[in-house]
Amino acid sequence: MTTIISVADLVAENRLPGNYFASDVYVRGTLEFGLLENRRGNRLLALPETLIKGIYAGLEQETGQASKLVLLNCGRWWGKNFYARFCDELSDFYKRPLADLTMAEFLQALQQCWHTHGWGGINLDPAYQSKGFLGIQIFSSPYAQYAPPSQQPVCYLEAGILQAFFGQLTGRELSCVQLTCEALGADYNYFVLGLEHRLKPAAAMVAAGKSYTEVMAALSQQS
Repeated sequence: MTTIISVADLVAENRLPGNYFASDVYVRGTLEFGLLENRRGNRLLALPETLIKGIYAGLEQETGQASKLVLLNCGRWWGKNFYARFCDELSDFYKRPLADLTMAEFLQALQQCWHTHGWGGINLDPAYQSKGFLGIQIFSSPYAQYAPPSQQPVCYLEAGILQAFFGQLTGRELSCVQLTCEALGADYNYFVLGLEHRLKPAAAMVAAGKSYTEVMAALSQQS
């Protein structure tokens, strides 16, 4: 049975003391052997700046324009597995399934998990929920910081992660389009999630240089 979670509840202001993903207890290292593990003993991988830049450069050299699709598909695979691990760890910690957690518990865990893994900060924006869209803000993204110069938003990997994660969370086939990008001078990376046929105009509008405000206004006017 699929559980549909209300975004309005997810962004409630409630905050809980302590967090399973708190950095000081979640990440454990053995300096002598250069190993990183989480609190369950699973191995963690550190991605240095040079490696991230190398991945971008290597994909561009080997696949050209297809590198965007490669990153998006990798993100989808990553997001699917990330969701499974996230659910498993939280369910084990709280001794109840994810669907039984309060929305405050879920949101706090997601934000701390994102930060602890070094992906920056993440917020959910419910402003367009009534129109059938979910906005996601990501701050201080290493994938935007180390991306090669571009005239378009560059966080295809994160778009894939968000698409897969929230698709499984809501039980719907979602698409994800990035509207603003830190690599282009924006204050944060803004992604919008929605059903594919309703989001279809967004990608073309972004490619044409339309602003976040213009894109969301157009999407919101759809019947």
